Amino acid sequence: MNFLLKSWGAYTRMTARWPGIAAIIPFIPVVLIWTVIAESGVFPRAFFPGPGDVVRSFISLTYKGILPDYLQDSLIRLITGAAVGVALGIPLGILIGTSRWAHRACWPILLFFQAIGDIAWLPILLIWFGFGLTTMTFVIVYTVLFPVVLNTVLGVESVPRDLARAARSLGASRARVLWEVTLPGALPNIITGLRNGLGYGWRALIAVEIIVGTSGIGFMMFDARRAGSTVEIILGMIILGLLWYIVDAWILAPLERATGQRWGLVTS
Repeated sequence: MNFLLKSWGAYTRMTARWPGIAAIIPFIPVVLIWTVIAESGVFPRAFFPGPGDVVRSFISLTYKGILPDYLQDSLIRLITGAAVGVALGIPLGILIGTSRWAHRACWPILLFFQAIGDIAWLPILLIWFGFGLTTMTFVIVYTVLFPVVLNTVLGVESVPRDLARAARSLGASRARVLWEVTLPGALPNIITGLRNGLGYGWRALIAVEIIVGTSGIGFMMFDARRAGSTVEIILGMIILGLLWYIVDAWILAPLERATGQRWGLVTS
């Protein structure tokens, strides 16, 4: 019992000093189980490669420059589409949240198009724009837009009306109320929408790259399927998971918590 307590105390101190270790430890049993199954020979190595095979594939593709180029292409597409989606979504969400007329006019349209999945647009997008960046960017923008808009509307509507009335009674203009009362109060929800939108956008990007792409991580995985290279498919899956885990757990989630603590409207 004392040994367990001392081990737990050492683990707590270590993870407090190096938080990244806490993220790595849960994956150790997964890798061990994966290694045991791969080395046992239950499945043919060509169908179920081990961690060592994936590492060797990673080194080879990196050395050849294929993996860095594909990863760069995927990230550029995601950043471009997400930037456009956020630039459109936040102002639209603020407009709908602050204007009853805009809410009545736009809300049914938003719900209608939200029900149409991003991949459902691909057939007509291929007819309009062909196999290219425009098609992929449209899908990412479409995917990111709705979580950002809906969460922005929720954030704006969650700001107590009394705060705006109090600011107006003190002589604040409508623009100042929007900038100093509404936006700070809605910001935690906006960050949540951004976090969800980027997650959906990342998955949509990979799906589009698999279907219409000529480069990117999704294309690499699909191209590996044609060649029967299971190891490259698994490598792509691991890269997708690790990259999103790093972005979400180390950037977006702390930003969301910090925003909530700084600007969140807490009532007792």
